[in-house]
Amino acid sequence: MFRNYNDPLYKNFRQEVKKRDQYKCQWPGCLASKKLHVHHIKRWVDSVDLRYNINNGITLCKFHHSLIEGNENAYEAVFSKLISDNKKSNDK
Repeated sequence: MFRNYNDPLYKNFRQEVKKRDQYKCQWPGCLASKKLHVHHIKRWVDSVDLRYNINNGITLCKFHHSLIEGNENAYEAVFSKLISDNKKSNDK
């Protein structure tokens, strides 16, 4: 299934992920706040039930998003941990 970037659900998902991530790339050590992409931690095509779940998204700058292209599965655990750690520190 293709992605409709104009779909209100998809737009909302991307906006909520960026807001949660404070409009910054979440790659460790990177604080880029421009050219941001929202990456699905568990792939769009494989995880229909998680497509719009903000806990399945992470904000990455264009550079880091392109860096993981073709190797997304290797980053699932790392990105999930980053999201979890960020939520814990924001709840304090």
